[in-house]
Amino acid sequence: MPESQPTQPSGTAEARAAVTGSLNAVGASLDADLRQRATDLQANAAALARQEAELAKQTAALAKESAQWQKLADTSTKKLNEFGDLQNWAEMIERDLLVVEETLRLAEGKPDGGNESGTNANGAK
Repeated sequence: MPESQPTQPSGTAEARAAVTGSLNAVGASLDADLRQRATDLQANAAALARQEAELAKQTAALAKESAQWQKLADTSTKKLNEFGDLQNWAEMIERDLLVVEETLRLAEGKPDGGNESGTNANGAK
């Protein structure tokens, strides 16, 4: 029996070593997985930061281009308005010239034969 007592503590020590080794293996496995995840998170954070910087750069470029298009649209609108003003002015001048033409015709005492512009409503008698 004295020989069995020394075997028991060494069996306990072996069992303890086996459990400790098993726990270390599981811990190392989990640790490696967590370390890989942490590495991936850091890499993804860096990639996201680069993408954010690129997006900010592209947004600024788009805002600049948008401002240029708005300036072009404003300039075009102004030119169209000026053209409309010019057309109005030309129509007013044409009406004034027709009035002057009719006034001269009446002052000279010419008969109403209709004017060449076709604006005289009383032309055909």
